[in-house]
Amino acid sequence: MRYKNGFFQIIHKEDGTYLKFFPPGANGTAIDLNDILFYLHRIKLEEFDVKELKRFVDQIETEQAEYKIASKKIYPENEFMRLEVDQKKTCAIARFYPPSNQGKLITRKEIMSDLENKGIRHGIVERNIDIYLKARQFCTDFLIAKATMPIQGKDAKIIYHFEVQNTFQPTIKEDGTVDFHQIDNINHIEEGALLATLEPADLGKPGIDISGDPIKQAKVTVMSLKHGHNIHLSEDNTKMYSDIAGHVSLTGDKVFVSNTYEVPADVGTATGDIFYDGNVHVKGNVITGFKIEAKGDIIVDGVVEGATLIADGQIILRRGIQGMNKGVLISGADVVTKFIENSEVTAGGNITTDAIMHSKVQAKGDIVSTGKRGLIIGGEILSEGNISMKVAGSTMGTKTLIQIGIDPALMEEYQSIDKQIVTMTEEMEKFNRTVGMYAGKVKKGEKLPDDRKKQYQIAKKSVALLKENIENAEERSKQIREEIEAHSHGRIKIAGIAYPNVKIMIAGASYFVRSEMHHMQFVKDRALIKTMSI
Repeated sequence: MRYKNGFFQIIHKEDGTYLKFFPPGANGTAIDLNDILFYLHRIKLEEFDVKELKRFVDQIETEQAEYKIASKKIYPENEFMRLEVDQKKTCAIARFYPPSNQGKLITRKEIMSDLENKGIRHGIVERNIDIYLKARQFCTDFLIAKATMPIQGKDAKIIYHFEVQNTFQPTIKEDGTVDFHQIDNINHIEEGALLATLEPADLGKPGIDISGDPIKQAKVTVMSLKHGHNIHLSEDNTKMYSDIAGHVSLTGDKVFVSNTYEVPADVGTATGDIFYDGNVHVKGNVITGFKIEAKGDIIVDGVVEGATLIADGQIILRRGIQGMNKGVLISGADVVTKFIENSEVTAGGNITTDAIMHSKVQAKGDIVSTGKRGLIIGGEILSEGNISMKVAGSTMGTKTLIQIGIDPALMEEYQSIDKQIVTMTEEMEKFNRTVGMYAGKVKKGEKLPDDRKKQYQIAKKSVALLKENIENAEERSKQIREEIEAHSHGRIKIAGIAYPNVKIMIAGASYFVRSEMHHMQFVKDRALIKTMSI
């Protein structure tokens, strides 16, 4: 029989025990000293000079050779199968060592029994076993078992057949006032219109490792078509249709179709608070103490007093809000109003108005007060985009903060994450020291007691978990840092006058207006704020 790789065999003789070496064939692998040492250690034959044995093995060329390994006789050794299983149990590699000259060859039944004893019950490559038994190749790796790998799926996808980013910019007239008569921000659809199509998730199929345990496929995003009233789905739940002609909007991942709810007069004692899944249009005023919540837009033709308006969409006030330090506007999109006075206003988009007075105003987008008056007087103004106005502050030196930056809650998260990273890193270093200590003992051949083994395993798992948590935290910190940096490019423009006692802030840098300034814009230049003429 032709042997490809070099191997060795135990030979029993009257004067002791020998190793017989068989050199490799063409393109074969030479005899590996580690293979020999492993085998001799396994049969507890260890009283020999390793260096001398290495010199002998290194000198073997093309001829068979024998080396006396011990003067004593040992029992016959049968053919031995060594198994190596990868960490994830996706494959098992068998390596066979020949029997001694008085030993027996391994049988198919014995191979199968050894695999069973090692817990290998799935994916046994029986063809490779048959090939090996027909033409044995010693000290050669054979794939003897392989897992059935999972079939990966794909994420679900929803295609919306209407405009989901329906923001609008009001028209500014020649005299500088905002034109509220041309507002039409409704997604008009006809009855029976196709609103959305779902491409369902493919969940894939789990695999099976060589121990017979499942290998989970990667998780996929499972989605469904979610909707409010006046909508129905196809029989297979993959298409969404409107039951009526009206307005369609997307809030989060839910589609709403509605005929706008109209209040013919004031929102007050006659109506009570209003909660509606679509849009709300108030023809009169919203009286102090009352509340409107809408999943769509809120439009008020009159004045909002010390009331609360919360909309997932836009808030449009054709006159304005005179909040009396009680008024609150919270919009998921834009806020458009003639004036904001003594109120708190938060917008997920832009804020467009003619005047902001003594109010706390915050916007994810731009804040624009460039109408006929274009005032920002008193209070605190925070934008994550740009801020424009005609007049900042007043002749009375009213304290006014105009700021470009990120949401304070996001900054708090950023600072908290940095502290967490330091704490987790210190914990991981402690566990790493424990892992290193036990790994050193194991490498020296020490047998760990059960309680120490448990501590060793816990430490290794803790290191892996902390490493993953630190990586996730660093990624989130990077995202917030990039967002902070993005806000350093924002601009504050004052087309008219900036009065003293106005404080300008951009991404943490500050500038105090100490005397009247005209037609200026403010930008961040490194760590300082730079002024430029418009």
